[in-house]
Amino acid sequence: MTLVDDIRAACERVAGRARHVEIAHEAIPSYARTVEPAGAPDSLDPDTHFVGGSLEDRAAYTIALDAINFGSGWFPTLRKRDGRSGYFTVAAGLRDRFVAHGPWRPRDLARMEPGEIAAWLGQDPGHELMRLFAAALRELGERMGSSYLALARGPDTAVALAERLARWPTWRDVSTYDGEEVPFFKRAQIVAADLALAGVAEYPDLDDLTIFADNLVPHVLRLDGLLRFESGLVARIDRGELLEHGSPEEVEIRACALHAAELIAAEAGIAPARLDHLLWNRGQGPHYKASPRHRARTTAY
Repeated sequence: MTLVDDIRAACERVAGRARHVEIAHEAIPSYARTVEPAGAPDSLDPDTHFVGGSLEDRAAYTIALDAINFGSGWFPTLRKRDGRSGYFTVAAGLRDRFVAHGPWRPRDLARMEPGEIAAWLGQDPGHELMRLFAAALRELGERMGSSYLALARGPDTAVALAERLARWPTWRDVSTYDGEEVPFFKRAQIVAADLALAGVAEYPDLDDLTIFADNLVPHVLRLDGLLRFESGLVARIDRGELLEHGSPEEVEIRACALHAAELIAAEAGIAPARLDHLLWNRGQGPHYKASPRHRARTTAY
């Protein structure tokens, strides 16, 4: 079995015995009819992402951004750019660095310190997330080899790239539920999808990827009536209480969202990764922004 097979199987098992989250199976057929595949983006947003330069430059930006594509549990404590969420604040700050100086050389990335990445992101260098970002970028510099483009195009498939990154410590995204390992590998999978959006690489198996299990897609699915959370869990989220990463509730939220998305994607005839883009972009709307989503302090998402 491949990495994505393991993810799907484990999440289906969690969904089948979840105690805090339930999939509204009866709502899936009608919901699938509302999915408009043409609404998924075909490129990165130039207002917040680096889209110029050479293929090597675009590969460098995309891989570096996904190396630090986590921290939503800390986002309420970040200094945001005007009108920008935590993710877009990070993406735009990294873009500014690339516009000014181009990509870091791998050996320079391997010496990354919190103060340097904090300066480009407009954050306090003592912030815990800057320390975690610096560690993730150092690992990338140490392990990637001499070329970002070679890392992007070395594996023949999106799944193979995800499997390579999944072996790196800062990319590990595996929880435990009732004594069983539950892999998600959100960031290891999204790299290939983002590299394709950036026009850097083409993978024949992008449709084999799962959704990129975070805290926004589950939020959209809950507000849209596809997921039902127990009342106590909803109250905790509404109070802004952090969930513990790896807790049964947090694992169920991610696993049930992933499995529900598989069912919706199959019904709608759309690839799960493309459905993820649609739902994630839907989550930028005011209706979804008006309600708190679950947050956990983790490097997984």
